[in-house]
Amino acid sequence: MEKYLSFYKKILGYEKIPNFLEKYLEVPSLQRLKKIGYFCGMDYASKDVYDFKAKVTRFDHSLTVALLTYYLTNDKIMTLAGLFHDISTPCFSHVIDYMNKDYSNQESTEEYTKHIIKKDELLMKYLKEDNISLEEVADFKKYSIVDNDRPKMCADRLDGILLTGYFWIKNISLEDIFLIVNNILAIRNENNELEISFTNDNVANLVYETNEKINEYCHSNEDNYMMDLLSIITKKAIDKKVISYDDLFILTEDELIERIKKYNDLKLNEYLNLFENIKIEQIPKTILPDVKQRKINPLVLTKRLIKCDTI
Repeated sequence: MEKYLSFYKKILGYEKIPNFLEKYLEVPSLQRLKKIGYFCGMDYASKDVYDFKAKVTRFDHSLTVALLTYYLTNDKIMTLAGLFHDISTPCFSHVIDYMNKDYSNQESTEEYTKHIIKKDELLMKYLKEDNISLEEVADFKKYSIVDNDRPKMCADRLDGILLTGYFWIKNISLEDIFLIVNNILAIRNENNELEISFTNDNVANLVYETNEKINEYCHSNEDNYMMDLLSIITKKAIDKKVISYDDLFILTEDELIERIKKYNDLKLNEYLNLFENIKIEQIPKTILPDVKQRKINPLVLTKRLIKCDTI
């Protein structure tokens, strides 16, 4: 991942992290994200089901979203909102949305963002020093370049496509990423929102096709089963008071897994062993309601790649 981050910074023209960002990277709530995987706890899953190129963390994603936002806008407030957009991510990320039965939106933990920022004394100290209010950075959804409704593009969405396509699905190369990032700009869309646009159809189609494959993987029987299985394990751990729900936002994933194993509950360990060792051919048919559709319809300059009247 370090090689990727170094490559990514060079694409964006950064020899180093912008000075105003550096101190924020050291605050406790962001440092914790170095121990929260980007792929929803699946780094701990059976290697027969998942084969990631490297460990990617929510910290990595937060940083690359921030760098992308600054590259597109040169706006410090939006950049910090991008940096903090995943600060409330619990252990196992969207698995907790599965546990909360939020299959379609997968946003059930985002309400904690303001609370987590406010609790971080060092972060709040830095914001005060920079004359930035909590409200300016906590509600990242008010900055459309950071976060926007599908099928529109934003920094969070584009960075997620690049990370997932490269490290998990493996259907794009570093050369592809270089091409994509060198052909984006921020423009006003048909709703007068700031949105990422691509400069030509070829690049927009590359991103679109990469995302389509990601959406297919995220709706596969294997992924649905493994995400749901880890949500069951987490729920059982909470029910047995091995952990509390609040611990999901405090502990690291290593600490959570260790607690479950140390508790030494026969049934819980049986589920965990299944999660860690199951073979693809052993996975039963899994039906989950309305799992999130990751559809996009990117802009090519001022026009949508796909004609659509609903946007």
